Amino acid sequence: MKVSAKGISLGKRLRRCPSFRCVGVEPNWEDYPVELRRAIEGAPAVFYPSPLYETVFRAVGKEVFPGNYYRFLGNKINQTNLFRLLGISHPRTGIYYGRRRAERIESEFGYPFIAKTPVGSSMGTGVFLVRNGEELQRYLERHLPAYIQEYLPIDRDIRAVLIAGTVVHSYWRMRREGDFRNNVSLGGTISHKDIPAEALEFAREVVRRCGFGEAGLDICCAGGRYYVLEANMVYGLQGFREKGLDIYEILADLDRQGILAPGC
Repeated sequence: MKVSAKGISLGKRLRRCPSFRCVGVEPNWEDYPVELRRAIEGAPAVFYPSPLYETVFRAVGKEVFPGNYYRFLGNKINQTNLFRLLGISHPRTGIYYGRRRAERIESEFGYPFIAKTPVGSSMGTGVFLVRNGEELQRYLERHLPAYIQEYLPIDRDIRAVLIAGTVVHSYWRMRREGDFRNNVSLGGTISHKDIPAEALEFAREVVRRCGFGEAGLDICCAGGRYYVLEANMVYGLQGFREKGLDIYEILADLDRQGILAPGC
């Protein structure tokens, strides 16, 4: 088996990129042919290594792309702690363990507030508007730890998708009447009109400081201030389709420009 000198990606996301060979994710290291194992071992960087191999590759000194991707994928606690550590504007958030969670939450947050499933939720599922003690108890019965966030009076947010520090698409997500969530998957609508330049500059600053190689950031403006709500490492493509954009062609174009690189 002859292995090309192209960059190596385990995941298929770069399948249209001329500079990369996508080899797939095998469950066992020995499942890769010997020549391919040697090529991966000799590569200074591996792209889209998957959760299965990212930690291993980092342990042996390899760079990976996207940076800070799998370890923050679907984990709101990790993201919140990162935003706090870096001083990035993010809604006031509390994480609560222990028997006195309800008492502490009620003393620190006034109703209504937002409660979320902290790990593994997506597309607006696992997000709850809590308006009273009864609703709080129902949430606490199913969640440990509790992830509580201040309620911001907004009716839309911006989804800004960035790859290697470049904004590749952005759009408004506007909530369905009667809902408090802006998710398109829950009936929210998309608008591409008048995305504020300062919002996109804020998005670029967030991914630069957080080291996110690829992310769909949810950003809102409340009280004259921008907030990052969360970073979606896996994001929907409806907003791309409505503009006639193809994520794989976008990645190929970034490749041709030499923008895709480890450390981004």
